[in-house]
Amino acid sequence: MIALFTVLAISYVLGSIPSSLWVGQIFHKMDIRNFGSGNLGTTNAFRNLGWKSGVSVLVLDFMKGFVASYWVAMYAFEISNGPIAPPGWEADAFLKITCGLFAVTGHMFPIFANFKGGKGAATACGMLYGIEPISIGISSVIFIVIVLTTRYVSLASMTASFIYPVSLLVMRFGLGINVDGSIIIFAIIIAAGIIYKHKSNIQRLMNGTESRVNIYGNKNKSEEESQEQDLEKAQV
Repeated sequence: MIALFTVLAISYVLGSIPSSLWVGQIFHKMDIRNFGSGNLGTTNAFRNLGWKSGVSVLVLDFMKGFVASYWVAMYAFEISNGPIAPPGWEADAFLKITCGLFAVTGHMFPIFANFKGGKGAATACGMLYGIEPISIGISSVIFIVIVLTTRYVSLASMTASFIYPVSLLVMRFGLGINVDGSIIIFAIIIAAGIIYKHKSNIQRLMNGTESRVNIYGNKNKSEEESQEQDLEKAQV
């Protein structure tokens, strides 16, 4: 039991690393919490730090979830001396899910940033890749395609999150691939949580006021004005 608590604490601390905050402070001399949505997530990083730093934040946030659900969970499995999973659970699946969940929780409520973090999409993606890579690979391709075609990171995150459990269901019931039921249930919960965390983005998308990321080096006038207002707000 001590081993379980230890690896869960490690996973939470790992997830708490505020990638976008540190990338913004180190490379741009700015606190990203004062710009855009003020969120410490990938979407706000793309929007305000540019695509290069946005990709860096995306990779770092992704790796937090992957390392927790794969490597930290593997370590926990190796050092456990007795039953480490509740009855009816496979120890391997239980550890991957719980370690990954604590990393996502750390990202959303980071101890290093006053418990105000991101929305968890990139970290959850990394966590789910560590659990089952095929279906999350499909979601990753969908995420990239939507970002490149629409430049809406929030829309890409929500769509990819929705597709993930759908892919797992197709794999299990349509293709006959052995996918643990607990992973499917957990994927549904995670997808619902990520979409719920994007409720403000959904409203802005419906209103036509959601900001697009600057991938191709061109900004429209409204986006420039929005960023100028953010700069003014940060200086007040």
